[in-house]
Amino acid sequence: MRSASRHSASSPLFRLLLWLRRLGRALWLRVAGFAVLALLAVMAAHLAAPLVPAWLDDRIGAKAVLPVLEILASSMLAVSTFSLGIMVQSHRSAQQTTTPRVLTLMISDPLTQTVLGIFIGAFVYALTAFILFQAGFDRGAPLVLGVTLAVIGSVVFALIRWISYLTTMGTTGDALDRAEGQARKALKSHRRQPALGATPMGDDIVTPDVVTTLTARRSGILQVIDVKGLAECAQGPVWVLRRPGQAVLRGAPVLQVTGDGDPDALLSCLVIGDDRTFEQDPAYTLTVLSEIASRALSPAVNDPGTAIAVITRLERLLWDWSQADPREVIDHPEVYVRPWTAEEMVEAAFAPIARDGAGMLEVATQLLDALNALGEGGDDGLAAAARAMGQRARAHAEGGLRLDDDTQRLPGSGARTAVR
Repeated sequence: MRSASRHSASSPLFRLLLWLRRLGRALWLRVAGFAVLALLAVMAAHLAAPLVPAWLDDRIGAKAVLPVLEILASSMLAVSTFSLGIMVQSHRSAQQTTTPRVLTLMISDPLTQTVLGIFIGAFVYALTAFILFQAGFDRGAPLVLGVTLAVIGSVVFALIRWISYLTTMGTTGDALDRAEGQARKALKSHRRQPALGATPMGDDIVTPDVVTTLTARRSGILQVIDVKGLAECAQGPVWVLRRPGQAVLRGAPVLQVTGDGDPDALLSCLVIGDDRTFEQDPAYTLTVLSEIASRALSPAVNDPGTAIAVITRLERLLWDWSQADPREVIDHPEVYVRPWTAEEMVEAAFAPIARDGAGMLEVATQLLDALNALGEGGDDGLAAAARAMGQRARAHAEGGLRLDDDTQRLPGSGARTAVR
């Protein structure tokens, strides 16, 4: 029997690691880190002042360093304000032209966080050193000048990267690249552990007649399941009735267990929040890409080229997913989780596009070609789902196209057109 201390320690540790991982993607954390480093650099330079040779201290005094610090502080304030404005404008532009769901990926962009952190950190450093010098702590001026030159070098390097990055930041292509990268990562993890390391729960799994049902303590979206924590907290099999990305209601069943177990510890292994997240939800990543295509197909935007680009990306994502090693890794066989199926992922990826692009021949043609290709793949589940979606997409297109000639130009379900 597992110890009670192990029961109580697993979930809090998992939640702490999850919180730290999410905190690491926050914009303010990296900015605050660079600001703290700037303060430490100023203090270290003043504390190490006795190590500076007298001749160097006489040659490079506070009067030589103060103008440089003043210029650096004023310029970094302007650059930081400008960069923050550009970032907000880019985020709003991407949100309006693609989908609001991509904003999460843009906010956690490491390059943006690093550049803004360097700019604001340089401002804090220059302002702190300037104040200390004016207050009379002017010893160690050569060291402060050396640190200042290093800070200026990092600022110049960050500016060069920032200028190059601004050419694509916030564009539709940038949003597509971010969404595709996140989807590829999620699908790769799903292929290896479709049930998050637990035993996949299908229709053939039968629960015992006598089980204890645990209900949710709050309403929201199930974001993350701590499968390892469930295995450690329970003294028997555990059946998870919901999966990441699905809504749960307070008082609705979420777990079924056999044997004794601490209900609070078991329920704490389910992280419930207000919104869907990308951590354990591969269908959500495909939904984000599909939403970009739907926005492009709206009458207000009317950009079928973006929808075609999304279809191409979705096609290669699901194709690569089907070609990956299908061997599942089950680390906790006593926990049962219902995985996202190929049918559901194809539905999330292509159903909105089939509906919204039905009246455009070029979009319908590209979609049917993609589904025909996936229907010929080696993964039986994905192939069957693609063929079924292909029939729906064809029905949508036949109902949406106004001319019989356009309907006859739709590709057949068995071969790819010459364009591809």
